Amino acid sequence: MGLRELVIDGWSWLNYKPVMAAPIRRGSGPFAELAAGWVPPEDLRRLQAYKLLAAYDNNQAGQIAAASGDDTGLERRELGDAAKLIDTALGYMLGSEQTIVVPGAEHSEDEAPPTGTVAALSVQSRLREWAEKELLPLRIQQAERSAVRCGDTVHTLAWEPSKGRPILRVMDAGFYFPEWPDDEADAAEFPPRVHFAWELPEDERRGVKARLRRITYELGPISAASTPGRTRSGQPARELMYGADGEPVLIAGDHLDPETGTIRRTYPWGPGQQSGLTCYLTDAEWLLDDLKKDHDVYNLPTDKAAYRVRSDGEVLERLDLMLDFLPVVHVTNSIPDAGEHWGQPSIAKVMQTLDELAATDSDSAAASATTGTPIIGLSGVRLPKDRVTGATLPLQVRAGTVWSLAEGGSMDTLDTSNQLAELRSRVDHLLDRLAGNSRLTSSGLGTLDPSAVPSGYALQLALGPLDALVSGMRLARAHKYSLLLKMVCRLHQAGQAEGWPAGETLPARLTWGPHTPTDRAAVLDEVVKGFGAGVLSLETSVRMLAAAGYPIEDAVQEVKRIQSRAFDAPPHAWPTLPAITGQSASTWGCPRQGRRSLRSRCWVTFWARDHGGPSFSDGSFKAALPVSGPEAPRAAISPSTIAHTSAGEIREASIVSVNPPCGIWARVRN
Repeated sequence: MGLRELVIDGWSWLNYKPVMAAPIRRGSGPFAELAAGWVPPEDLRRLQAYKLLAAYDNNQAGQIAAASGDDTGLERRELGDAAKLIDTALGYMLGSEQTIVVPGAEHSEDEAPPTGTVAALSVQSRLREWAEKELLPLRIQQAERSAVRCGDTVHTLAWEPSKGRPILRVMDAGFYFPEWPDDEADAAEFPPRVHFAWELPEDERRGVKARLRRITYELGPISAASTPGRTRSGQPARELMYGADGEPVLIAGDHLDPETGTIRRTYPWGPGQQSGLTCYLTDAEWLLDDLKKDHDVYNLPTDKAAYRVRSDGEVLERLDLMLDFLPVVHVTNSIPDAGEHWGQPSIAKVMQTLDELAATDSDSAAASATTGTPIIGLSGVRLPKDRVTGATLPLQVRAGTVWSLAEGGSMDTLDTSNQLAELRSRVDHLLDRLAGNSRLTSSGLGTLDPSAVPSGYALQLALGPLDALVSGMRLARAHKYSLLLKMVCRLHQAGQAEGWPAGETLPARLTWGPHTPTDRAAVLDEVVKGFGAGVLSLETSVRMLAAAGYPIEDAVQEVKRIQSRAFDAPPHAWPTLPAITGQSASTWGCPRQGRRSLRSRCWVTFWARDHGGPSFSDGSFKAALPVSGPEAPRAAISPSTIAHTSAGEIREASIVSVNPPCGIWARVRN
């Protein structure tokens, strides 16, 4: 029988499954719940794929096959290979840690930090504080496992007044239904309207019928102010507010543009820029009995909706969120093809290999049974009989069993050990194929014999496909998490949270830790050599050590600790300079074998006395010592290099402080 129809789309890799081509019937089959009329036809294949992938992840692919009519489906052996691939890909993608970084904050310890460094450091600190409160690493792992398994995941944000911060939630991608304009084919753009919809089961004890719940975020023109109210039937609803003159009441801060007749608003993150758009939130339920054949999730009857009421009494019917964006971020596991908006799971292209592996495991289990308890052929055996009834008893094959054979009798066994060995060899072959085609590699999956790797360079080459896989996965997420952090900043501004002033939103990004083990000893040696040669700054050196896996939580704080402890000599170790008169000078510097700052100059503050009189109270006499270049590690200090406010000769001078501390050692000569 030939192929009746060829379908090529984002889920074509599942076309080999008969269940994907079988018609969906309500009440029977593996996808019975998808037969509800509210599920749009264009989303059916996506939801079918999600359920199949979840079944593979939970070792239930055989049950899916059995539900679709395969009598041998329940005998399928599934030993967790799909889950291992998913968890391994997830672990490599996440890396050892995730860190929020605001560009510019790393210059906070510079002698002359660039403009905006203080603001960048403040935003970075507050974002990290928010991430800790919202358990961001846990939320990311929760969402990313769904993305790696199904290809997609969704984050939502909402301002929580009681907590004074945005709250982050992860939504099942199977509940996500975006509405794209007909002319929009770029996956980098965002839909102006999205829905989250799922069925609520019937509760007979409470007398509640089966319902459909739908949450909608949509961008639309700013409208007049509204207030919670009731319909004639007593259902919650929102009512527009009108003044005594019959004109609509505007929300504080909005104004009516007389030329266009539209309402305009200035958002905190866009001072001086007016916008006519806002985001509306609607949360309602429909009885399934009220939905007709022509109703789907994109077209539900508003007259049958029961709008939900928030804890503060606000009716969730087109509630103005005072935002000019949808607080929803759809994250894909891979970079979508042109014209597509959905990602692909990590096991998409190896599904058939997983099926082959499960079938081989099932055959191997059957062969093991015949090998351990072989089929035996007997001739001339005296069959045992029941002593009471005299009936012949069946032969039992078990350890210690003895059979009596007549003259000329014989016994033969069926040896299936060779077939079992072949099956086990095929399993190893399939595992190697699985590792290669999934690009996780045998090294990445931990199945490679370490003795088979001749050198570290060979191992690095073997991990090349894994590096490319992780780079692509992280590239698909880079913009989405930057957008998520941008939304977090703007929600803080919209909620007028303390420490979040109005103004342009600074960019932030999420950085991932190394996905493969690093040679920490080699990195440390590289840092020591680069730092000592003056080609690496202290900040860069610390960041390299942190990226290599050293337990450094905050590079900036680590630099501060290094400068305050390792290189700072105690005050009593700072010698006193002799009298500096006329053109005499003293040499002051640090030896090459000592530890030094890699900054261009080191400022030394002196305590001085002139002509034996009282000491100066401010003690702010400074000299700049070059600590790199041809003049290092020594520099001459004379009266001309010391800034002071009193004329005359300096009789005494001693070190008060060194900034930055650099282990300076002194040798005095006239």
